[in-house]
Amino acid sequence: MIRFPNAKINLGLNIVSKRTDGYHNLETIFYPIGLKDALEVVLSKDENDSFHNSGITVDGPSDKNLVMKSLKLMREIVPIPPIDVYLHKAIPFGAGLGGGSADAATMLLMLNDKFKLGLDQSILLKISAELGADCAFFIENRPMFATGIGNVFEKIEFSLRGYHLVLIKPAIHVSTPTAYSMVVPQQPEISLLEIIERPISEWQTLMKNDFETSVFAKFPIIESIKNQLIDRGALYASMSGSGSSVFGLFKDSQPLMLTDFPDCIVWQEELQ
Repeated sequence: MIRFPNAKINLGLNIVSKRTDGYHNLETIFYPIGLKDALEVVLSKDENDSFHNSGITVDGPSDKNLVMKSLKLMREIVPIPPIDVYLHKAIPFGAGLGGGSADAATMLLMLNDKFKLGLDQSILLKISAELGADCAFFIENRPMFATGIGNVFEKIEFSLRGYHLVLIKPAIHVSTPTAYSMVVPQQPEISLLEIIERPISEWQTLMKNDFETSVFAKFPIIESIKNQLIDRGALYASMSGSGSSVFGLFKDSQPLMLTDFPDCIVWQEELQ
């Protein structure tokens, strides 16, 4: 069985307060995009699991990978035979795109289907919450308004269908703990749910990503990419999550931009 875990972008991200447990409460809108990894699961001929990586290199021991952690958590509930796991990484790390969480959630869905486990969505959502704050988003994989630490979701009827997305990922890794350590929590002046009801042409002055101030100060190239997207006609441009990727929403496609950002990963698509 093979499936293709997709990335997400954040439309706005407000860090509203610091919690007593050391985490932060936030507000954001998750939106799925078409940039995908590939994940394959096959029955093993051996008595042990195996993990194989291609594409972008996954650092660290395989048992620390979220995909294998998903398998371990599932086995705590139901028996699953030894399997071989093949992960082709195309979603970059440290980019604010949720690639690891997408892989983990897709693994839960695949195991449930491949072995006909019959676990309902509520159980899969509960397991995914143990893997990461945004992991549960990829179980349903539709536009969501997220609160809490990014783990409380509200379905929203919202679509960017027909807009052209340009995503730029420079050769910079922004660690999530580092990004949070530099941010100053504050209450947003206007709700993201209200902003998305307005024309996208108004978003640039209304919608914020609170990580940008501190991340841009440390990595000016990320701010430069955002400004270039705006200068080239983006109706809205922003860093996604805690960075380092930056995306722009355009009314029309921008095919010439593929060569404009050397040493960067560039992804373009018509949003659905």
